[in-house]
Amino acid sequence: MLSQNDLPLRRIRIFDTTLRDGEQAPGNAMRPEQKLDMALALESIGVDVVEAGFPSSSPSDREATRLVASALTSAYVGTLSRPVREDIRIAVDAGGAERHHLQIMATGSEIHLKYKRSVEQAQAQDEVVEAIGFARSLGVRNVTLAIEDASRGSDALLRPLITESVAAGADAVTVADTTGCMVPAQYGGLIARIRSWIPPEIVVSTHCHEDLGLSLANALAGIEAGADEVQTTLAGIGERAGNTSLEELIAVLTYNGDAIGATTTAKPEGLYTAFETVCKIIGLAPPRNKAIFGVNAFATQAGIHQAGMLRDPITYEYIEPVRFGRQRALLVGRHSGRAVLRYALTELGLPIDERLVDRIYTEHIANRSDGDCFDLAGLGELMLAAHVVDAGGAA
Repeated sequence: MLSQNDLPLRRIRIFDTTLRDGEQAPGNAMRPEQKLDMALALESIGVDVVEAGFPSSSPSDREATRLVASALTSAYVGTLSRPVREDIRIAVDAGGAERHHLQIMATGSEIHLKYKRSVEQAQAQDEVVEAIGFARSLGVRNVTLAIEDASRGSDALLRPLITESVAAGADAVTVADTTGCMVPAQYGGLIARIRSWIPPEIVVSTHCHEDLGLSLANALAGIEAGADEVQTTLAGIGERAGNTSLEELIAVLTYNGDAIGATTTAKPEGLYTAFETVCKIIGLAPPRNKAIFGVNAFATQAGIHQAGMLRDPITYEYIEPVRFGRQRALLVGRHSGRAVLRYALTELGLPIDERLVDRIYTEHIANRSDGDCFDLAGLGELMLAAHVVDAGGAA
C-alpha cells in the first residue's frame, strides 16, 4: 500500500482575498488604483485568483474590480456577492464572465439564520440556488458557493445547501470558519465530510480566520482532508485578527509540502516587496515577531545562536531569507557573545586580538541595559576605532 509520502503532491490553488476580506477590516481601505497595484503584485507571485472586492457594496469596489479584471493576464479576478440578482449583475458588469470567480455568499449556520437573517433554512437555501442559476445564465464560468459561518453549521443545514448548489451549477465550495472557532481536527473533519458529499471535480476551498491563532493550521488540516484551494491574505490582514497568511502558506508548501501531500507553483520571490507595498498603502507597521515578514524573522542577537550561525546558518535558519527577499541580520547586544566580535575582526581583515575582544565586550556590550543593538556595520566601526586606538597606544 502506498503511503502519503509515495503519492504525487497535489497542487493547491491559491485564492487571495487581500483586496476584499483584507481591505474591509478597519484601517485597511485601498483606492481602486492601489488595489490594481496590489493585484498585479499578487499575480506576479503566482496566485490563481485575486479577489478584487464586493462590487455591489460601493462604486470604489466596482471600479477596482473593473481595473483588476482588465489588467490580470494569468490570474483570474474574484468577487463576492449576496444571493441577489442585482449584486450578481453588478459583479458581472465589472468583472466579466470568462475569467471571473464569482462567489455567492450563503448562510451556513443556524446562528446566522436566527440572529442575523431571521429566515428559515429552506428560504436561505432557495435564494442561493436561484442565484447560482442566475449567474450561470449570465455566462459566468466559475461560480462558487461561499458558505459564511460554515464551521458552526450543522450537517443537516450544510449538506443539502451544498448538494443543491452544486446541482444548480456551483463548481466550487468555500468553507468559512468565519469566527475562527475551530481547531484543526474539527476543521479537517468538516472538510472531509463536505468532500465526501460532492463529486471530486468540485473544488473545496478553505477560508479560515485567526481568532484563535489557528487559521494556517486549520487550512493545512483542510488540505490534508481534501481541500483543493486555500483563501489567503497578504500578511494575514483581514476581519478582526485576520486570515490565513499568504506568505506562511507558501512557505509551508515550499519547505514542507511533502509532509501534507501538497505543493504550490506560487513563488516566495516578490512576497516581501508586495508586503512593503501594502504596508505603505494602509500604514501597516511590521511586527517584530511575525513569520516571514517580522522585523526579527531572520535576525538574532543571542550569542549561542550566533556562534552556530557563524559556522553555518543552517544551524538555526530553516527558511532561507533570500528566497523571501529578506536578509539575515546578526545584531549585537547584551545577549551576544564574543564569537560575533571575532567574526567582525575577521571581516575587517584584522588579527584576532582577545584583549581587544574582551575590552569591547566588557565596555560596550555586556552591561548594556537599554535593549539597543549594534548591527555588524556598527560593530565593525566600533572595533576598527578601538583597534586604531590600541595600535596607536602600542606605537
